[in-house]
Amino acid sequence: MFSPTAAVPRPAAVDRRLPPAPKGRDVQRYGWLIRLRPEHRETYLRLHAAVWPDVERTLRAANIRNYSIFLHGDLLFGYYEYVGEDHDADQRRIADDPRTQEWWTLTDPCQESVAEPGAGHWWAPMREVWHLSEEES
Repeated sequence: MFSPTAAVPRPAAVDRRLPPAPKGRDVQRYGWLIRLRPEHRETYLRLHAAVWPDVERTLRAANIRNYSIFLHGDLLFGYYEYVGEDHDADQRRIADDPRTQEWWTLTDPCQESVAEPGAGHWWAPMREVWHLSEEES
């Protein structure tokens, strides 16, 4: 999962939210990137082999679906689909959840931001450039 942590130096006011997806579609897709610290690789993989059910429930309650994190070398690529109506409010719901905050204290030290300095993001947001829909155009 993505988040800031006090254990890793970064700007005090890091925005946990990703930029809003374009309007006019039922599902909004989000992708982001972050570096996995090699010395914490096994810890991160062990934690994500058994994500806490409370954390998963919070994500589902915040309208997050089809959430995946992929690993390539030392890069993590995260992807999820958002099916709600207020992404900012749902992101705040996730950020305010005590169990999720506890989870982040374990996962954040494993990560190193690759976001643009001063962007206010921990995970670097990615812009969707192509998508194969289920229907033909």
